[in-house]
Amino acid sequence: MNEKELKKLLSNVADGNLSTKDALNNLKSGPFKLDSGDFINLDHHRRLRQGLAEVVLAETKTVEQVEEIADRMNKETFPALFTRVTDEQFILLKNKFPHARFNEAGRTLLFNAPEIKNSSSDEPYVAILSAGTSDFRTVEEIAEVCVAMDIAHEKRNDIGIAGLHRLLKHVDMIQNASAIVVVAGMEGALPSVVGGMAGAPVFAVPTSVGYGASFKGIAALLAMLNSCAPGITVANIDNGFSAAYAACQVIRQIKKYTNKEK
Repeated sequence: MNEKELKKLLSNVADGNLSTKDALNNLKSGPFKLDSGDFINLDHHRRLRQGLAEVVLAETKTVEQVEEIADRMNKETFPALFTRVTDEQFILLKNKFPHARFNEAGRTLLFNAPEIKNSSSDEPYVAILSAGTSDFRTVEEIAEVCVAMDIAHEKRNDIGIAGLHRLLKHVDMIQNASAIVVVAGMEGALPSVVGGMAGAPVFAVPTSVGYGASFKGIAALLAMLNSCAPGITVANIDNGFSAAYAACQVIRQIKKYTNKEK
């Protein structure tokens, strides 16, 4: 249940079209229902509060745990996202839930995926930019969060500053975006360049891509934290999920206050 559905429910009660008993039963089966087990306690209210149901980090769970959580999530009607799915988990889940949306590059599984939207949807969108092809996993994770949150997005890969003309080719798309996620490893310079050319908030993601002195992403992280470009917020190393979520929340607020939210 999202905010729009809850408003409709309350309106039906107020108009006398729905009894309080039926409304209560509806709520019990929606955001306020309890769904727990030996090792899980799923938060179904989170979608109402924050726009996306509880996201499951699969990487640190056993195959059996992920399977049980997936069984429960598969029974719902809202988008349910799993991140950092391992190869072993993928094999089981793809056989059991062939109808789900799988992105092996992004290591994600998504139940009840909304239709993918881009800038042609005439909605505010997130621009996802990566410095190099080696950042593709993080880019795909970011894109899948946008899909799960029903947010339009555009992806542009391999446009790092070692070939600045590749970035400048996309200036219009970047400047028309309402939020931007920039992914870079190595020296982590791309967010500073983008931050100086765009007015939208920039969410930078350092990746662990690079040689010895990159210290598995620490060099890129420190470079982004020390950026002289204003308006840049930095996520943790390889944490595309958090940056994507923050960018999507910007879009949700824009849509909310412009009455475009569906």
